[in-house]
Amino acid sequence: MSGYGHHGGSYLESKGSFWTNVVDWATTVDHKKIGVMYLFAIMTMFFFGGMAAIAVRLELLEPVRPIQDAAGAIVGVKGQLFGSSDAVSLEAGNNMYNVLFTLHGAIMVFMVIVPSVPASIGNFVLPLMLGAKDVAFPKLNLLSWYIYVVGSIFAVCSIILGGVDTGWTFYTPYSSSSWLGQPKVVLMVLAAFILGFSSILTGLNFVVTVHKLRAPGMGWFDMPLFVWGIYSSAIIQVLATPVIGITLLLLAFERFTRIGIFDPALGGDPVLFQHFFWFYSHPVVYVMILPGMAIISELIGVHAHKKIFGYKAVAFASLGIAGVSFIVWGHHMFTSMSETASMIFSGLTFLVAIPTAVKVFNWIATLYKGSISINAPMLYALIFLFTFSIGGLTGLPLGTLSTDLHLHDTYFVVAHFHYVMMGGTIMAIIGGIHHWWPKMFGKTYNEKQAMIAAVIVFIGFNVTFFTQFFMGTRGMPRRYASYVDEMQIWHHISTGGSLILLVGFLWHLFVLVQSLVAGRKAEKNPWGGLTLEWLADSPPEEHNFPHEPLVTHGPYDYESAVPYHWDPKDYPVPAENLKAAGAH
Repeated sequence: MSGYGHHGGSYLESKGSFWTNVVDWATTVDHKKIGVMYLFAIMTMFFFGGMAAIAVRLELLEPVRPIQDAAGAIVGVKGQLFGSSDAVSLEAGNNMYNVLFTLHGAIMVFMVIVPSVPASIGNFVLPLMLGAKDVAFPKLNLLSWYIYVVGSIFAVCSIILGGVDTGWTFYTPYSSSSWLGQPKVVLMVLAAFILGFSSILTGLNFVVTVHKLRAPGMGWFDMPLFVWGIYSSAIIQVLATPVIGITLLLLAFERFTRIGIFDPALGGDPVLFQHFFWFYSHPVVYVMILPGMAIISELIGVHAHKKIFGYKAVAFASLGIAGVSFIVWGHHMFTSMSETASMIFSGLTFLVAIPTAVKVFNWIATLYKGSISINAPMLYALIFLFTFSIGGLTGLPLGTLSTDLHLHDTYFVVAHFHYVMMGGTIMAIIGGIHHWWPKMFGKTYNEKQAMIAAVIVFIGFNVTFFTQFFMGTRGMPRRYASYVDEMQIWHHISTGGSLILLVGFLWHLFVLVQSLVAGRKAEKNPWGGLTLEWLADSPPEEHNFPHEPLVTHGPYDYESAVPYHWDPKDYPVPAENLKAAGAH
């Protein structure tokens, strides 16, 4: 081993007084501290976005509709949650509903799911996995954090001014003509624009880090699959995000100058906005899900104590998904394209199912005959396989022209993307947090309580969103505050599920806070992992490793290598496997 020539204390060690620590964290270029700051910021935004979703579900307990007298005059409002129940408040209440679901979508997409894994867990874990002291550009990493903060402040200012009601997609002409003369729409659009720069810088940093800072002995196919997933999503971030940046800038320019670009009233083309928006936003769907898949590869490999089945296939599947993601954006616009274009995009859409299925089947094959530990991280890996598979399979009728015609803009679409985004990415994030929590903070959590919370989240999630498939197939349109009476029972069930889901997340919060306050000290390698982050202390020292690690085995060679810090008596490896490994 070649040495870094130092041995420092934990990165969490106090630097002195309270304000000294504040300044230290505010000016740090340590990837671990930046990752932790991202984690807590993103979880805070997740709470606010989730509460907006709860408010939307509570509004939908009853259909909003006017009450008329015998002469047909409106004398009141039925099912109004926001505002008073009179005719004057009907429009205001509906506007508030629109603001809430816009707020939920914008926060969850731009401030939670897109940066969630790469900026928080990725920032913390990726350099450790590569055996590096830090990311390639530490100061750029700090800059990306502050850009995220500035973008979030713009969004918060928009919310304080009353929020926007355009939907999180900012479709024109809603976003180009609503609230003219008021800054809140522009502030929210600029928030998404600024957050895009944070995403680009983070992606660029990770690409260079993977290329240049791998430990001695680590070739491309010695990298953990988590690194492959983050690397693939980073490529999408760097290539696709500039498109949404210039699109949102053009939207703000149109609002300020009233020169027609997207607004048809000014001679613009609203479908052009959709093309630009989805050319970015469909690849960014995979920026959301690829890092989640990367986490699942680690959870299954480590907690099944088994070599990942088809390692290279899973690695190339990540790159394949990244590549295909750029050519399928048109399936969001089947109703506004020619038949020929729709047929082409429908065919291309099914391509993404191939690398995705490779991953899912390889994960299942890895579990087969594995030495599976049932704990909170593994439970979330299994939850992911169930919920994400439902999300993927329900995408097939949405990619098929004949069925999408009926399901387009219904609750079927809402259920589908929540099974992919929340049932996929969010479940993976929670599993990843529990997996790396002992490494991040050096504390263990109550495993039994964490598993109970995971079961509650699983039940609440499926009760909330599975019922929405039934609503969608029955024609319930999304984004409406009112509906026919036949849909009320489904909305009651879905709202009840959202409250169960809230209980599950609050339970997790309690478990993790209790861990920080009173959890016992974690071992360096509690799960028996073979990737390099488990070689470091828990929590890691300031520069990660006392000596530069040398890679002598693969990240999942459980049949021929003893996990770091484990006694060979506790993890016996057959002699013939050790001999074979030595020969290689």
